[in-house]
This record gives sequence, structure tokens and C-alpha cells, in this order.
Amino acid sequence: MKHERQQRKHRPRAERSGWDQIPWYLSLRWRLVGTLVGSVFLAGFTTLLLVFLVIPVAQVVPPVNWLLIALAQTVGEIPVMLITGIVLSFAYYILLSQPTIRYLEEMSRAMGQVARGDFDISLPPRGPDELGQLGRRLQNMAHQLKAAIERERQADQARYELITAVSHDLRTPLTSVLGYLQLIDEDRYRDEVELRYYVDMAYGKSKQLKRLIDQLFEFTRTSHGGLKLRPVEINPAELLEQVAEEFVPALQEAGMEYRLSLPEERLTLRADPDLMVRVLENLISNAIRYGREGKVVELELAEDRRAGLVLIRVANRGNPIPEHELARIFESFYRVERSRSGKTGGAGLGLAIVRNIVTLHGGGVQAYNEGDRTVFQIHLPAKGPS
Repeated sequence: MKHERQQRKHRPRAERSGWDQIPWYLSLRWRLVGTLVGSVFLAGFTTLLLVFLVIPVAQVVPPVNWLLIALAQTVGEIPVMLITGIVLSFAYYILLSQPTIRYLEEMSRAMGQVARGDFDISLPPRGPDELGQLGRRLQNMAHQLKAAIERERQADQARYELITAVSHDLRTPLTSVLGYLQLIDEDRYRDEVELRYYVDMAYGKSKQLKRLIDQLFEFTRTSHGGLKLRPVEINPAELLEQVAEEFVPALQEAGMEYRLSLPEERLTLRADPDLMVRVLENLISNAIRYGREGKVVELELAEDRRAGLVLIRVANRGNPIPEHELARIFESFYRVERSRSGKTGGAGLGLAIVRNIVTLHGGGVQAYNEGDRTVFQIHLPAKGPS
């Protein structure tokens, strides 16, 4: 507690108050003092002008000279001059304060607009005093509130789409499992061979259902902070080659092969090896699923020394993804139309999991078409997540 009090004590005044540093001669308090002094000066000058110029002329005007004589005899000339000066000072102060008063009225109107839920407010520009800062911060607050509400709307829409997609993707294999089990339960099979077929189909759909649930669980963990990184220094070339070798049986079954392109110099990367394996597995599985026509999965490793990045590319050849779908391909449950068949269509979460894991590492991922091949490129900071 004592240390915290000392920190607050030595903290600059502008930082403690939350305001930007304002020159003393531009602050609101000194502007008000200047307005008051200016009002008194103008009132004194106007009073002297009345005494030496206007009153001598007014004394020859019958209605006015009678009033002046009566005031001089009853109140006295000096009190009349003081009262005139005070009244003029007040009038000048009100007149000179009009810009500040109007700005306060504009701020009050803007606050009422925000309170009604209308965040498109605009305030006239003002100098670098406290009111000007307050107005700018009010506008920034309104814009941030509008952006936050819009993000909340998008999040609600995403949650609705997530629930809808999950319900659909889980219901399909579950319906099949229940259907086959019902056939078995009702003894609606001709022989042992057909019974075995129903059991195998139910078992296959059950495994599909488990994969969907596992992917959903992994997506939830990577999306909502349930995943903790354990970064260590790794060799991305060795990791890429190791993961590729593990996919040789799946590649051979699909009639495909992989080609590995590595730089001559040794690269190092700080990352969580288990999560990076998951990223590569998802990308290579995706390339096998949708690149069978191209017969090859291309794996490339490169370095952007100027930006301090390590680049990993996974590419497959065949029909390229339409350009309008490339921007959405990393969204959860989004699948390109050509993948919606029962044979190739996944849950639409693999690439979303890739994006989440790469983002946790402080990097990014993008997809683009390059001739007849589709490239998924990951860029990661060589020094690891910040």
C-alpha cells in the first residue's frame, strides 16, 4: 500500500487526472479569469466613454437630462458610475462567455442524444482546454459505444449461427445412429451380415459424432481463453517434415504425395509445439480433402527477415476457391459449397481452430489463389507471442 501511494504521489499530474497536458494560459480556469478581467476592462472603458462623450450630448436632450439630474441629486455621480460599470461588466461577461455557454449546450444535447441510444453525435471544434478535451472524449466514447454495441450484435448473430450449425451438424450423424440402432432393436435385418452392416454404420456415425464434438470443444477452448500457450524454441523445418511423414498413409490412400520446400539456413521459432502440430494437421487434412485432383500437397517454409516472421505455406492444386469465399473461409462452420457433400464435408471448424491458434501465437493466417493452386499461409513472429 505504501509503495502504491508513493507511485501515485510521483505520478505526473496530467496522468493522475486523466487529462492531456494543457498549457496554463489555455486552461479553462484562466480563460474564465481572462473573460472576467476583459469584461471589467471593457465595462470601465465604456463607462468612461459614456461620461466623457455620451452624457454631455445626452444632457441637451430633455427627457434624458431630467433623468441624469435626478440620479445625480438622489444617488450621486460616483455611485451611478459604479452601478453602470457593474451592470456593463455583467453584460460583457455574459456576451464574452457565449461561445463556452453554447458549447456546454451542445454537449448537453449530445449527452441526451447518447442517452437515447443515438451515438452519431457531432460537436463543434474547440480549442485545447478542458471543455474541448471533454467534448472530444464524449465523441470518442459515443463512437466506441456504437462499435461495442455493433460487436455485441455480431457476437449474438455469431452465437445464433453457431448454435444452428452445431445443432445441424450433430443431429445428422445422431439421427443415423438412432436409425440403425432402431433397426437392430426391432430385429429388422435379414441375417448376420446385414446386422454387422448396421452395427458398422452406427459405429462409423458415432465416430463422426465424436469428431464433431471434439472439434467443437477444441474450437471453444481456442476461442475463449481456455488454452494456455507453452512456447519453446523449435525448428519449424523438422516439425513440418515430421507432421508430413505422419500423413504419408493418408496421402497414399488418396493417391497423393507431398513435396517439401525448405530454406538452406536453419530457422528457429518460439511456439507451442503441440498446438503447431494441430495447426499443420488441420491444414494438411484440408489440403488432402479438397486437393485430390491435384495429386500433391506442397509444404513450404520461408523467412521474412525484415519483418522478423517465419512463413509456413500449405498448398493444394485443383479447383481454386472462389475469391468471394476466401475472406470467409476461416470463419467457424463456414464451408465452401463444393465441400458440402457427405464424403468431404467437415464440421467447418478446422480452419477456424487454425486461425485461433495462430492468433494466440501473435501471428496471422491467410488464404489466396495462385494459378491453379490454393495456398494457406501462416506468418508467425520468430521471437514468439508477445
